[in-house]
Amino acid sequence: MRGDKTKKKQSPDQNEAEAPEENSELKVESGPSGPEAGFKVSDQEEIEFLREEREGNEPTCAAPAGAEKTLPDLRETVSKLQTELEGKDREIASLKKAVEELKDKFLRSVAELDNVRKRTEREKEEYFQYALSELLRDILPILDNFERALKASEEEVDGKTFREGVELIYRMMLNLIKKHGVRPIEIESKKFDPNLHQALVSEESAEVNEPEIEEELQKGYLIHNRLLRPTMVKVIVPKKN
Repeated sequence: MRGDKTKKKQSPDQNEAEAPEENSELKVESGPSGPEAGFKVSDQEEIEFLREEREGNEPTCAAPAGAEKTLPDLRETVSKLQTELEGKDREIASLKKAVEELKDKFLRSVAELDNVRKRTEREKEEYFQYALSELLRDILPILDNFERALKASEEEVDGKTFREGVELIYRMMLNLIKKHGVRPIEIESKKFDPNLHQALVSEESAEVNEPEIEEELQKGYLIHNRLLRPTMVKVIVPKKN
């Protein structure tokens, strides 16, 4: 029994020899969880990094093996894209300038159109206010003759001079309205025309088959080719059965 206890008891040297093996196993297990586990930098990558740093360029990650031939193509592509971008910027600036010019022209056109509208309205109002100036100017001599006729009527006895004066004024008035395109409607036949005549009085008769004008009550007038005032007439209509 004492011999068995001696066999089970180990020497301190043996315990120290076994301890490193346990520690090494713990390091191996915790090793992959570190931040740089499995990351290796080749000598070529390190040389490339130091060269770019020395030349003043921003260090970049080394291209994968076999990708060195594509770097000039990438630089050329980047240069082309930058050139196109600059061209687009110039085009955008040109378009913005054109838009501003068009906007300015539009605002000027709107302002000018508003001024034209206001001027047209003002001229239209003035036209309606003074459109009859020429006609009224022609009427003034007729008023003068009316005044003369009224003064003469107080002096004469038989009324002959007064009548002649009134007839003269009447002829002057007819000439005036004819000058401005107004002419009286003449009744050349007894046929009733509703476009020119207006019946104020109607009378039935068995002697007519259609409406006929019997008497002119008030003269009508045309202005150029339009009806200014219809002629007021007395009409005879067929007698109803």
